[in-house]
Amino acid sequence: MGYPQYILAVPLLAVLAFASYGIALGDDDDDEQPTTRLDRKIDDHAQRTLAEGRQIFRFDTFGDEAFWGDTIKLQQAIQGKRFGGVGPGVSPKTALAVGLKVDVDALPDALIEKLKKGRVNLDDPATTLALLRLNAVIGVTGFFQSNGNLRSVGIQCALCHSTVDNSLAPGIGHRLDGWANRDLNVGAIVNLAPDLSAVAALLEVEQSTVRKVLAAWGPGKFDAELLLDGIGFRPDGKTAATLIPPAFGLAGVNLHTWTGWGSVTHWNAFVANLEMHGKGTFYDPRLNDRTQFPVAARAGFGNVRSDPDLISAKLPALHFYQLAIPAPKPPKGSFDRNAARRGKELFTTKQCATCHVPPTYTEPGWNMHTAQEIGIDDFQANRAPDKRYRTAPLKGLWTHTTGGFYHDGRFATLRDVVNHYDQHFGLLLSDQEKGDLVEYLKSL
Repeated sequence: MGYPQYILAVPLLAVLAFASYGIALGDDDDDEQPTTRLDRKIDDHAQRTLAEGRQIFRFDTFGDEAFWGDTIKLQQAIQGKRFGGVGPGVSPKTALAVGLKVDVDALPDALIEKLKKGRVNLDDPATTLALLRLNAVIGVTGFFQSNGNLRSVGIQCALCHSTVDNSLAPGIGHRLDGWANRDLNVGAIVNLAPDLSAVAALLEVEQSTVRKVLAAWGPGKFDAELLLDGIGFRPDGKTAATLIPPAFGLAGVNLHTWTGWGSVTHWNAFVANLEMHGKGTFYDPRLNDRTQFPVAARAGFGNVRSDPDLISAKLPALHFYQLAIPAPKPPKGSFDRNAARRGKELFTTKQCATCHVPPTYTEPGWNMHTAQEIGIDDFQANRAPDKRYRTAPLKGLWTHTTGGFYHDGRFATLRDVVNHYDQHFGLLLSDQEKGDLVEYLKSL
């Protein structure tokens, strides 16, 4: 005979009661799972790597002072004749004018008070040297002799990919790592160097030609391909330099430069070795193509080996830190919330999200398109191996509106970008719909 149903129900009820009791206990404990030894090890490793990467991003020169100091002698122009260099020297006012930033957290309290009261001479290069001694000029390190004169200078990732919140004064404030420094006039800074003969020899041109190319860049732009293909200007006569992109919000993003090239780690190695002129190892046989990259092929940039290697061991932590930098949220009141809600719906229904896939707002996978697909010329794309443009992530757009949009700033406003796609894809957007889309883009 079978057991009565009520007998079968007793153990079942006991199990349910125990389960309910366990759930209740779990609620009291916030459903936290016990931390294992491996979990703690991973957490500790993550924190140590994050701190190491932050230090590398902000302060590591990778040995590039051998180029910026010994080769092109930039330090001589910075300190000026009065301190053993050449020319008038670079005052803080001049440094700020070309987009260099000062980290307020590196300044002593007494100096901060003097700055607030206007008691610091910002026209004196001696003040610039004092700021360099404090390691307060973001992205620039000064190396000093025993007599106090500047022996050399080096640069860091933060030079182009950090700015400040201007909390103390314009150009002076707390660091904002990952933000594109669209005030930075890299060409003007390099042009200060008294000796660009090494660059001229690499490009097989006169120094005057190099200086003309650099002078054309303007604020917020840099030409990473110049030392690869030797092309200084577009066919229309405009500079071939492109806007400095942000280095935040890169987690989950594959190719992250305007024209692809490679992953975050590829580009870090590329820039540290070939653009910052650090001492490391870099391998990319695509640069051996003498037709597309005549300068790089001639210089052997496709296979760089330095001893000692001051870059390779630092790439993992640098990568980790960059991926940890979130895209900043827009300030309150900086966009119309109702319009942004309507724009979000349009973003999905009007093809935008096909390429700019949330939440990274680029395509998972190979996020590249031909110039024809996006309705622009192929000049810059053809300077890269894949001859395509990347689908740019959209979070934090509000932080880099200076200089325009797209790789070369061809669209002055977000409305111009929306108008372009409306025409290119025949979306037939109304004026209100265009405005709503703009407000949504501002809200990301």
